[in-house]
Amino acid sequence: MHIHILGICGTFMGGLAALAREAGHKVTGCDAGVYPPMSDQLRALGIDLIEGFSADQLALQPDMFVVGNVVSRARLADGSPKFPLMEAILDAGLPYTSGPQWLAEHVLQGRHVLAVAGTHGKTTTTSMLAWILESAGQQPGFLIGGVPLNFGVSARLGAAQRPAPAATPIGAAPLFVIEADEYDTAFFDKRSKFVHYRPRTAVLNNLEFDHADIFDDLAAIERQFHHLVRTVPPSGRVVVNGLEESLARVLHTGCWSEVASFGAAVSDFHAVGDPQAFDVVHQGQTVARVEWSLTGVHNQLNALAAIAAAHHVGVAPAQAAAALGSFQNVKRRMELRGTVGGVAVYDDFAHHPTALRTTLDGLHRTLGAGARILAVFEPRSNTMKLGAMKSQLPWALEPADLAFCHTAGLDWDAAQALAPLGVGPGQRAQTAPDIDTLVAQVTQAARPGDHVVCMSNGGFGGIHTKLLQALQK
Repeated sequence: MHIHILGICGTFMGGLAALAREAGHKVTGCDAGVYPPMSDQLRALGIDLIEGFSADQLALQPDMFVVGNVVSRARLADGSPKFPLMEAILDAGLPYTSGPQWLAEHVLQGRHVLAVAGTHGKTTTTSMLAWILESAGQQPGFLIGGVPLNFGVSARLGAAQRPAPAATPIGAAPLFVIEADEYDTAFFDKRSKFVHYRPRTAVLNNLEFDHADIFDDLAAIERQFHHLVRTVPPSGRVVVNGLEESLARVLHTGCWSEVASFGAAVSDFHAVGDPQAFDVVHQGQTVARVEWSLTGVHNQLNALAAIAAAHHVGVAPAQAAAALGSFQNVKRRMELRGTVGGVAVYDDFAHHPTALRTTLDGLHRTLGAGARILAVFEPRSNTMKLGAMKSQLPWALEPADLAFCHTAGLDWDAAQALAPLGVGPGQRAQTAPDIDTLVAQVTQAARPGDHVVCMSNGGFGGIHTKLLQALQK
């Protein structure tokens, strides 16, 4: 079929486009500000991209319009629609669907879906799980909200038949690993995306308040997670973080599948040892050892989740742990962008206060005492822009020696929020209204041996390159 994707440059929709193309469909798409790296990836696949959402794209006459959740019925200041193409589709009564729905019907049908949900660590854990299954010869399909360095692509269909079937009635179904996002599906479907995926193996990695633009409180997100649990079949497995009270509440509401817990000492799977080299204990028996390049307790928990999920489809923990030894993580997860004059500059995707804290704690632990950490961040997610979590920022940035905040686009006072750290030149925290000022502040403060971590879920105005250039000078 011919599908035309509205909002094709987002990570999820771009991955969906790649899968549809690989499956033999004709794919075209549009977006505002068609930008790399996704635009380059899509053009390399022979996918035509159109700039903007003009109504004249109806002339393409696709069999189906697939609508990304960037699209809405919003109006501009002059009263004209922000997405004229969507208005034209509705007026003409043409067929349209959401990305998750199209994926469920055309890609996931007939596969054993392993879905990874959680507030933090989804992309990393999904990548770990895909790599474990790949190393075990299972040739899984996957759709990941980032680019795992072991694969170099964010999505692929995988084997149509399971190369090494497990000895269970559903053991022959080919495997598909998907990052299962709780964000809403589309303007016409306010359920979380993951409700569409119908997993047989569901990982519940952690659960905190986030997405303040669409959820009123933690209970509203817990409700969506319970909708996911309701879709797991009786022969399925829910892999749950045993350290999270919010997830205990979700399962207490009702669970109809096998449960495997990880993390706590009383869980089915837990770790003994340092996050960079640890034993995996399964139901009281030491069954594997992980020795790898990743740091932080959060990644140790991510590893346990991936090992427990792979175990459900017949991969032994020792085999899974061995695969993690060659796991290379994901682009933009503590990715070293360069070192100039003894100052190391990293790029990290952290944007929620807990993720900021976890990233900085992990680095602190790795570097040991004496090494200085400079945290450079922008509150860019909708939740952070709304100021819903500003009171947590001093705690989140506490492990850093110095903190620098980009304040453009905020309608709350970042300096006031960071006041407990001390704000201003020579203090622990500084704020800057633009990238150039931020770069100047960091460059002035940095000295040989420092580690500068730039944290944002966006491009952050190319700050990494600008910092390296400024340090060079």
